[in-house]
Amino acid sequence: MLLELFPYLSALVIEEGERRPDKVVLRARARSTTGICHCGRSSSRVHGGYVRKLRDAAVGGLGVVIESHIRRFRCENPACPAVTFAEQIAGLTTPHGRYTPLLRGLLTRIGLALAGRAGARLAAAVGIPVGRDTLLRMVRALPEPEIGEVEVLGVDDFAFRKGRHYGTVLIDMATHRPLHLYDGRKGEDLAAWLQSHPEVKVICRDRSSGYGEGARVGAPQAQQVADRYHLWANLGQAVEKTVNAHRSRLAEPLAGAEDGPGHPEAEPEVVQPSKELKIVTRLREQHAAAHELWAQGMSKAAIGRKLGLHQATVRKLVNARSADDVVAKSLQRAHVVDPYVGYLHRRWNEGIRNAAQLHREIQQLGYPGGVLAVQRHLRRYRTGRGHAPAVGPKPPTVREVTSWIMTHPEHLRDGDADKLHRLRERDPELDRLTGHVRKFAVMMTARHGDRLEEWIAGVEHDTLAPLAGFARNLRRDFDAVHNGLSLPHSSGAVEGNINRLKMLKRQMFGRAGLDLLRKRVLLAR
Repeated sequence: MLLELFPYLSALVIEEGERRPDKVVLRARARSTTGICHCGRSSSRVHGGYVRKLRDAAVGGLGVVIESHIRRFRCENPACPAVTFAEQIAGLTTPHGRYTPLLRGLLTRIGLALAGRAGARLAAAVGIPVGRDTLLRMVRALPEPEIGEVEVLGVDDFAFRKGRHYGTVLIDMATHRPLHLYDGRKGEDLAAWLQSHPEVKVICRDRSSGYGEGARVGAPQAQQVADRYHLWANLGQAVEKTVNAHRSRLAEPLAGAEDGPGHPEAEPEVVQPSKELKIVTRLREQHAAAHELWAQGMSKAAIGRKLGLHQATVRKLVNARSADDVVAKSLQRAHVVDPYVGYLHRRWNEGIRNAAQLHREIQQLGYPGGVLAVQRHLRRYRTGRGHAPAVGPKPPTVREVTSWIMTHPEHLRDGDADKLHRLRERDPELDRLTGHVRKFAVMMTARHGDRLEEWIAGVEHDTLAPLAGFARNLRRDFDAVHNGLSLPHSSGAVEGNINRLKMLKRQMFGRAGLDLLRKRVLLAR
């Protein structure tokens, strides 16, 4: 049994064993009477000897140290440059090694799995005290695996530092195994790697133009496949921009006045209309000024300099068809008290002026906030600025409407499906947008890439500018998109490896240099 666990014991004679508080010490010597030089010649002429200490795997939570008497032999080969050599015990010693192969393999696996600090803590817990730098050196010393033949390749980038520094990872899509990791995300580097692997037939990638050009130059024989996940994500961005442009139309028209949740009564007389918010007034003035300057032929950059606005703000103002589209977001900002203002206004007119009492009353109606928000709302009544705003359902957010449009109709909750149906009835443009999205979803899930040209043409002839921009962008990478909607290949395994890579990178607390990260990504399986 011991020989199965420790095969080197057959080459040793254990002379003495000693148990100490933190370790077990075994004193031994080699059984053989000769040694073999690195030139291959054996020798029995002993020149001298010394005691060599080797650390081995722990037993019972205690570290094991083997103190073996090593002999030095004289080499009898006249052509050998070595005059003497130290004997090596098969399966136990390596030149200049302080760990047995068993312990080195164990520590290497711990380093691959947990890196430095966490690996050192685990090793100490099992009776193998070791420094974090030692673990990292063992990982760096590992040879990289052979790449072999690759027919389907996955390509994607990852961030060393988001927005600043990026790298690229290549994945074998057949085995989901990382093949290569390099600094940067230029197409030239990808092309150079592909030229050394002419067996690649399919390349799964995102819609980056750099990777597309690198794949075309390095592997012209390969089919490029645009990832469906990125296609759907890009479509979602276009849908969100379109819905955002219709923000002012998302609120449902009032069917009648309500005093609060569950209390439909006549709306009290308005004491004084509320003043327009300062931010709304400012946005209306900026919209008017920007359109006036734009009509005079000024560029957006010149308008920004004249009005003191950022170019992105000027672009938003100029692209808005009316001021209502710009101020809709500010007008629709929800407050926790909003659903209960009708009830509060009615109770105020009935003579109830105690904020704490009104807070308790609306709590019974489902109010989730605190009394301070109620006090702030009632302050306008105390100063003579009380008013009864239009009480109605809170308009959905842009994100909510976008998610309704992007979700399969069968997976929508009944309430959300009804809201989307009413919204489509009120707004023909959002109705057409939903239709385009669902056609694309069917095309993507059922692999109908042959319908792509027809879909793009239909969107381009529509008036939905963000969606039309998405469609025009598909034409620039038409073949890869067509393959992505037709072939069974996808970049799912690539995205999974990117998530794993991020975990490994963060696990090393900023010490994940390219060499160390590369070893862990390629070898930690």
